Amino acid sequence: MGLGGSPRSPRVGSGAQPRLKMIDSHCHLADVAFQDDLDMVVDRAREAGVDGALCVLDATNEAEAVRAAQVAALWPAVRFAVGVHPHQAGVFSDRLDEVEAHLRAAIEARAGTCAVGEIGLDYHYDFAPREVQREVFRRQMRVAAEIGRPIVIHTREADDDTLAILTENGGPAVSGVFHCFTGDAAMAERAVALGLHVSFSGIVTFRAADSVREAAAIVPDDRLLVETDAPYLAPVPHRGKRNEPAWVGHVAQTLAEVRGVTSDALQARTAAVFEALFAPGVSG
Repeated sequence: MGLGGSPRSPRVGSGAQPRLKMIDSHCHLADVAFQDDLDMVVDRAREAGVDGALCVLDATNEAEAVRAAQVAALWPAVRFAVGVHPHQAGVFSDRLDEVEAHLRAAIEARAGTCAVGEIGLDYHYDFAPREVQREVFRRQMRVAAEIGRPIVIHTREADDDTLAILTENGGPAVSGVFHCFTGDAAMAERAVALGLHVSFSGIVTFRAADSVREAAAIVPDDRLLVETDAPYLAPVPHRGKRNEPAWVGHVAQTLAEVRGVTSDALQARTAAVFEALFAPGVSG
């Protein structure tokens, strides 16, 4: 299946069946969209069989950092990623030298941080000057390399520049994942060739997303992740509604169909990949 690996989930002992798990590898549970019913959102995720998630935090948003404490209290299995999103890179336009210190402080303040992100480039909205976005991206990659954390990459209408930065000095100095992948099979191959992972969101369920499904078919088993990006991009049959981690199974089902495996096998395999990439984090 794909560029390598096996579609089967790993065996655990002779005749033993592995415990099936389901992980949402990217969501924004500390977003204001969930502040009024976070407890019910978490309950629905657990009832749907979602064992854990990576909650992504904006390093420039103090209110979100406060809400993250509630996320951790309600769902101890959740891990965290912290980073300056390209939309917020302009905060540092006149003080680029402060990026590293600000990011380190945000990471140290949130126990359970296992990744730096989401970071990258967004040329669709251009909420921050492009050169500022690029420099903030580079500086955060350096921090991730120094502290030994993977990165969570956001790229929109900026793939060439994103790949150029990732390949500076011979290639990425960190592991990481292209989250909410929207590219084609050729882009997926380039990401995998750099040693990076590829994560698919509800977009893969959309009728017009044939090129994304083609990419999903060729990503190696050991580089594949599944996510919701909640509260954004709800999968079919919930498209247009506020997304939530309970619906990650719809994404997994579509990926399983594309790859010719069972949903249970895909969920178990992507959970194992998540555990390998996003080892439980500690402060510092």
